[in-house]
Amino acid sequence: MRDRSGILFKEGIVLRARWWAVFSCLLAVMAFGVSACGDDEESSGGSEPTGGEAKIDLVVGDSVPLSGDLADFGPPGQKAADLAVEEIQAAIDEVGVDHTVEVVHEDNGGGADQQAAVQSARKLIDSDGASCLAGAWASADTIPIAESVAIPEQVPLISPASTSDEITGLEDDGVVSRTSPPDSFQGPTLADFIDQELNGADGKTVNVGARNDAYGTGLAETFTAAWEELGGTIGEEVIYDTKLPSYDTEAQQITSGNPDATVIIDFPETYNKVGPALARAGFDPKTTFVTDGLISGDLAESAGEEAVVGLRGTAPGAPDKGETAAAFDQAYKAAEPKDIDRMTFDAQNFDAVMLCYLGAVAAGSTDGAAIAEQIQGISAEGGTKYNFEQLPQAIEALQNGEDIDYEGASGPIELDEAGDATAGVYDTYEFDEKGAPQTVGEVPVAE
Repeated sequence: MRDRSGILFKEGIVLRARWWAVFSCLLAVMAFGVSACGDDEESSGGSEPTGGEAKIDLVVGDSVPLSGDLADFGPPGQKAADLAVEEIQAAIDEVGVDHTVEVVHEDNGGGADQQAAVQSARKLIDSDGASCLAGAWASADTIPIAESVAIPEQVPLISPASTSDEITGLEDDGVVSRTSPPDSFQGPTLADFIDQELNGADGKTVNVGARNDAYGTGLAETFTAAWEELGGTIGEEVIYDTKLPSYDTEAQQITSGNPDATVIIDFPETYNKVGPALARAGFDPKTTFVTDGLISGDLAESAGEEAVVGLRGTAPGAPDKGETAAAFDQAYKAAEPKDIDRMTFDAQNFDAVMLCYLGAVAAGSTDGAAIAEQIQGISAEGGTKYNFEQLPQAIEALQNGEDIDYEGASGPIELDEAGDATAGVYDTYEFDEKGAPQTVGEVPVAE
């Protein structure tokens, strides 16, 4: 499935690193009598913006889950990507630069088929001409896409939703990054939330059920470590296959031992079978906690209210307060199609597309490796802060070779050297009596 929208912008020479820029300039002095060479100042990370008025035609590939385990999140993610392009177009028109940007959407299968996910990413690059990818979403998709496509092709991959800690350790030459924080943050955040809800972890037992993939096993591990550090204990830990015809046996294990609370780490399509099995086993949603993969407004309809009403959980979110958060919320609700409501990770996908564009402006090129060199620097502390409403000023600053710090719709991103987001917020949720997830709190990632 694909959709296209168009935009304009400028292309120029990319200087791959500061040492090469200085060396090249010295050669120019010797060969052509160029009068002077400037030396870049140190930035907070990544390469210095090349600057200059470059003519560039950029294609951003949006690898989005329109089917599979994460299909609930796909349409809002696609809408957010299109909204990012609309905002970029408005900024381009205001500044008057010669830039074109196009976003192409491809269904990555939502964690259900890794081979199909890799093929969709390859199509975005080879057939559609994308030189920067927003996505994938499931960690189980992002890792093989990174290893088989993005890293060998040197095309930056910016995931809005893949949180597995395995991604941190990829040998990616700076190609892979993400706008949502890794599970090394979410595990402790969930443990703290349960600690507060149970009035202390000491002496309390939690049973854990998790899908058997990079997301499920990794987050189960980080949660367990954090919960035990708080003084709690883990009773049953059940890691289950995602393609079983029935989960009655697993549900009996997960609910055994009369735990004080239960943690389920899953995606909606699998939980549509796991949830009813838990309900048949007599679990209580009001003592059950879930993670970001299940914070979906469609979960009650697909899994049944008896498996959803009362669930509580955590997910990377967007700040509830502040001008940027309010502006994004207003822009999203005003954009077409208006019947697609906001969902977890929509702001993060908006930011991923924005970073692709800003990286190209900073590089003065649509070359993937050149864009990748700029991603960390334009989203880390040290430069002048700009949000999407200040995009025209950010474009001009980058063309002048200035360092910027993009402040996302999802909050501060602050990518580190591994490409991990280290700022932003986690939202805490509770599914109300109608099965709709309601935000009940907000925790800064730094805490």
